[in-house]
Amino acid sequence: MDRLPEATRLFEAQRPRLLRLAYRMLSSVAEAQDVVQNAWLRWQRADVSEVQNAPAFLTRIVTRLCLDAMKSARAQRETYIGSWLPDPLPEPDDDLRADNLTLTLMLALERLSPLERAAFLLHDVFDTPMDEIAATLDRDVATVRQLASRARRNVQADKPRYPVARDDGERIALAFLDATRTGDVGALRTILAEGVRIVSDGGGKVLAFPNAIVGREKALRLYEGLFRKYGDTESLVRQVWIDGLPGYVSMYNGTLQTTSFDIEDGRITAIYKIRNPDKLAHVSGQIGAIH
Repeated sequence: MDRLPEATRLFEAQRPRLLRLAYRMLSSVAEAQDVVQNAWLRWQRADVSEVQNAPAFLTRIVTRLCLDAMKSARAQRETYIGSWLPDPLPEPDDDLRADNLTLTLMLALERLSPLERAAFLLHDVFDTPMDEIAATLDRDVATVRQLASRARRNVQADKPRYPVARDDGERIALAFLDATRTGDVGALRTILAEGVRIVSDGGGKVLAFPNAIVGREKALRLYEGLFRKYGDTESLVRQVWIDGLPGYVSMYNGTLQTTSFDIEDGRITAIYKIRNPDKLAHVSGQIGAIH
């Protein structure tokens, strides 16, 4: 028999959805968890008997808390050391991975204003009715439609034309790992696209490339130099999909990191490495890695 109080039962039923929304708004697992915990505290103070639509009520609370949090988050982003990437979310699927947004699209969302991002996510990803979004954002329905439409146009170009097949993605990811571990520049050349882009997020806490590396020849020189300097110091922890992209979790010179890949026509077009330990605590806990 379910002995949870009704208010607790209602909130817990919505918690996974609220976490997903907060993460997609903030790109941070820890901040999303804080927002949902804050929403829970507000929910406890509310007169639940007066709430006619608990999911809509809680969505409104979380969205507004996220909009407030984004103000300080964007200010912090301006002083962030090096390249910035959203927190990685490796499989297996959990409460935060129940939609189809990839890391590439998460990066595209960063170009949107907070209101555009909220309108797009609520309407296009979380299927929230327009009138509820309007009430949440304190805007009229026509304005919300414009916000969502403008956001949709801005992210459209970043949607993959042909998502990589799972087997192909995993094969190419492992081929990249093998080539970089053995210093096989020839093998790397065959799997990197001419305009490949490498982004490495260390947050100033661990060694990472401060700026994006763009172009196959630069990438080849980079990995050839890393192999000469460090040799085979990377060990695979687990091959996983990360934010909808093929990749893996590994240890490199004693540092936990995630690597994921955008792949088009059988070649890697983008490489995303996250090494900032602040962004990897949940990854370590999830896969049981010790760092």
